[in-house]
Amino acid sequence: MLCSGVSKRTRDGARIVMTTILGIVFGYFIGISFPSGSLSKITLPPSLISPIDTAVSDEHRYPLETNGRSVNVPKIYVSTNPRGAELLPPGIIEAESDFYLRRLWGEPSEDLKKKPKYLVTFTVGLDQRRNIDACVKKFSEDFQILLFHYDGQTSEWDEFEWSKSAIHVSVRKQTKWWYAKRFLHPDIVAAYEYIFIWDEDLGVEHFNGDRYIELVKKHGLEISQPGLEPNNGLTWQMTKRRGDKEAHMVTEEKPGWCSDPHLPPCAAFVEIMAPAFSREAWRCVWHMIQNDLVHGWGLDFALRRCVEPAHEKIGVVDSQWIIHQVIPSLGAQGNAESGKAPWQGVRARCRNEWAMFQERLARADQAYLAQTGKG
Repeated sequence: MLCSGVSKRTRDGARIVMTTILGIVFGYFIGISFPSGSLSKITLPPSLISPIDTAVSDEHRYPLETNGRSVNVPKIYVSTNPRGAELLPPGIIEAESDFYLRRLWGEPSEDLKKKPKYLVTFTVGLDQRRNIDACVKKFSEDFQILLFHYDGQTSEWDEFEWSKSAIHVSVRKQTKWWYAKRFLHPDIVAAYEYIFIWDEDLGVEHFNGDRYIELVKKHGLEISQPGLEPNNGLTWQMTKRRGDKEAHMVTEEKPGWCSDPHLPPCAAFVEIMAPAFSREAWRCVWHMIQNDLVHGWGLDFALRRCVEPAHEKIGVVDSQWIIHQVIPSLGAQGNAESGKAPWQGVRARCRNEWAMFQERLARADQAYLAQTGKG
């Protein structure tokens, strides 16, 4: 029995040795069948190789291989590229975008039958959907519609056919200036000649979007709003509709309200409920919007800093006018604190933000003058 066990172990050991030797021999022949170093390179089809790859000197190349020939990625640094894109060739950079809806199939160049030229945004709650439906119908296919939903309800808007091609952004309990700062960066809306940033409680029976654009261009307005029909929602004489004009840029206010006839609120002034900005003016205004001041109070008095001469390029379009319905829907988004209604806390913050914005702007002016030696 002992001899039989030893014999079996010897045969098993021999098999292991033979298997190992055969594996080594097989691996050797496989190895010599490939060219040296070919597994350390990347193979690409010639159609994917940039022409610039063949025009860069050897010391600025990273070696690749495509079908047997050497390919290289150039080392690039372009200081004039957008921040963060300095390592890219300028020809590949897309610094701007848009809200155009695209297909998931076909040729990209065939995606768009028509490119909207203007952007209209509304900050909305579902309760005002009928009013928004009436507003949207005043704008033609040349206008892209973008809805900011402060109540989180978006799919419910699909009862309107136009909603299916609109852009919907939903973040609960935020204001239109909070949305504008985060979703309307000038490079994102650069495709649109004019950007409308409107409230949800506007009556538009006497308004037409295409005609409004015609008048804005005719009168050279970079920042504008429709005239307001006088009612309990009217605050400023400047934004009051005049029945005898297409548009106006100056007005007379209460005694002592205007230190200069070319300054707000007698000129260079529109309210923040229904402004429209040219692409160039919006690029400036966006940078002035404060990240933490969400109500935009005080912004209307500072818009004149973004166009020159402001008393000629900021105005009110009288012949295309609207009604401010003064529906305090935003106030309902606040919280009841210290025995006060939700709207009272919202209104208190609005006033506080106005003071904070004025203070920041004054400090920024002073800092600039001190830095430049002009103070």
